[in-house]
Amino acid sequence: MITVLEPGRSTSLQDRGREGFAHLGVPHAGAADSLSLRQANLLVGNNEYAAALEMTLNGPVLRFEVEAVMALAGGRVDARLDDAPVPMYQSVAVQAGQTLNCGPVRTGVRSYLAVAGGFSAAAVLGSVSADTLARLGPSVLQGGETLAMQARRLQQGWYWRTPPEFRAQAVVRVVAGPHAEWFAAGTYDELLHTEFEVRSDSDRSGLRLAGAELTRASQNELGSQGMVSGAIQVPGDGRPIVLLCNHGATGGYPVLAVVIAADLPQLGQLRPGARLRFQSVSREQALAALQVAEQDLLHGLVTADRGLLAARSLIALAKSHPELRAAHLRVDGRQVRLRR
Repeated sequence: MITVLEPGRSTSLQDRGREGFAHLGVPHAGAADSLSLRQANLLVGNNEYAAALEMTLNGPVLRFEVEAVMALAGGRVDARLDDAPVPMYQSVAVQAGQTLNCGPVRTGVRSYLAVAGGFSAAAVLGSVSADTLARLGPSVLQGGETLAMQARRLQQGWYWRTPPEFRAQAVVRVVAGPHAEWFAAGTYDELLHTEFEVRSDSDRSGLRLAGAELTRASQNELGSQGMVSGAIQVPGDGRPIVLLCNHGATGGYPVLAVVIAADLPQLGQLRPGARLRFQSVSREQALAALQVAEQDLLHGLVTADRGLLAARSLIALAKSHPELRAAHLRVDGRQVRLRR
C-alpha cells in the first residue's frame, strides 16, 4: 500500500486505455506517453501496459507502507527517496516507510511511476485509466488517500540502455488526412512548412497549436465522425488541434493529416511553448517506423546486478543533475557515494 501525502499537480492512474468502446462514445484515455508507460513497467517486470502513475509537470509525495520495487520513466523528474536522489530508467528497491518525493518534471511534461506487481484499482470497461474527459475510472490523486498495489520482490534488476531525451522542439511524421477537399490548394504543404507552437490550453485531449492559420476551402460543418489519436483537426479559425489519448470518440472538424503511431508518444511530452513541425511520410514508411520503434523497445531493456545498478545510478545522477556536489545510494547495506 502507498499513502498519498501530496497529490502533485495532476497525477492519475493510467494503463493502455479503453479499447473497443468508441462506437459507444467512450474515449480511449490511457497514458499520454504510452512508450514511457511501457518502459516503466518493463523495468519492474510487469506487463508493459499495467497501470502506473502518470505525473504531470509536478509529481506527488508518496509514502511506501510496504517493501517494493519501483521505476521512473518519461520526462526527467527530480525525485528523492527520503534524502537520496532517485535515478530514472532503472529498477529501484524501496523499503517500507520510505517517502518518495517526485518534485517537478524538468523535461517533457509527464513522468511515469510503476511498481513491481502493479497498482490495483477497480476496472471500468476493462481499464483503470482515469478518463479526464468522460470522468470514467478513478479520479486524479487526492492527498490522504491510499493506493493498493500487488507488491512483489525481483531477483534481478533492469536498466534502460538508451533513455530518450525530451526537447522543446520536435518533428513528428504524418500521413495525409481524409478531408483534402475541405482545404484550399497547398494547405497540406503549408502545414509541412510551418513551425507551430504548443498553446497553454492544451491538455490530455489535444495539443492546440499556434502558428499559420490553415485555410479551409469550405466553412460548412462536417458531420460528426469517428476520430483517432494523432488526427490533426482544423476548426473554422484555422488553428490546428492534434488529438491526444483522451480525445472524444467523434469530431466535426475536417482532418488535414494524421500523426503516425510511432510518433504519438512524443506528443504527450510537448509542454506549452514547445515548437512543433510536421514531416510527411507514406503509409508504408509509417508502418516501417512502427516496426523500428517496437524493435527498439524490445532491445532497450538490460538486466543487471545491484552493484552495477548502483554504479549506473550515480553516473546517471551526475549527468542529469550537474548541480549535484554529492550523492549517495545504499546497496546491500553498503553506501556508495558520488563526489565532485
